[in-house]
Amino acid sequence: MQDHAAELARIAAALERIAAAPPAIQTDWSAMPAYVWTGAGARPVPAIVAPPLALLRGIDAQKATVHANVARHAAGHPAHDMLLWGARGMGKSALLRSAIAAAQGQLPGSLALVQVGADALPTLSELFSALAGQRRRFFVFVDDLGFAEGDSEGPRRLRSWLDGGVEARPDNVRLAVTSNRRAVVARQMDEQDDPINPRDVVDDRLALADRFGLSLGFHAASQDDYLAIIAGYAAAHGLEWDPADALEWSRRRGARSGRTAMHYVTELAGRAGKSL
Repeated sequence: MQDHAAELARIAAALERIAAAPPAIQTDWSAMPAYVWTGAGARPVPAIVAPPLALLRGIDAQKATVHANVARHAAGHPAHDMLLWGARGMGKSALLRSAIAAAQGQLPGSLALVQVGADALPTLSELFSALAGQRRRFFVFVDDLGFAEGDSEGPRRLRSWLDGGVEARPDNVRLAVTSNRRAVVARQMDEQDDPINPRDVVDDRLALADRFGLSLGFHAASQDDYLAIIAGYAAAHGLEWDPADALEWSRRRGARSGRTAMHYVTELAGRAGKSL
């Protein structure tokens, strides 16, 4: 009897704990300019940190195209999913954030950015379900996407979400993906992996890039572009600088890119004791 009574007490205590558990927090998808999707829920981000579009230089054609596409989606017009690929540090993710911030300034409340980590990609269907009923529009952002060699399920799932699958992204959502490669996955592949049809391995992977309405390449900065990026930021923040010093900075780092230019601008501001 004592054992039975103890068991009933444990059950009663467990039921009380369940009843006292706080309800799951529901995301207000209309409240914030950006969110981070973790796979288990969304974390609100109160501000998008991004440079003004005018300060993004050396990528003028890409900037005009991305800005126009984001503005169309914010306004409720037809817009494309975007693949921004190419050289590291050339402003792919910065351009997307800047374009989103600009559209939010022009049409407040119309659009939000939802960033998804690579480990949360398998839960995109749940995210799409949550966003589908919203009146607001969204860009779901996957930064620096890549799949391990031999991973065929990931690319196929993403293709299905982009176009043609029963769980494809809803009309008020567009995908924006950045990658170092146009094909998204690594190129070290053996076309003989499939002894029946060797081209299938290559075609299957390249087909993912073809599902994006916009595929924009970003290439390493020329010397003039690199110096123009620095000149723009230096003028905006009242910083003095020397082109020879800026070039030496890039040589020591072995790269000319927008990221290298920003590191140099940060160095200039630190030397001058100014904030950016």
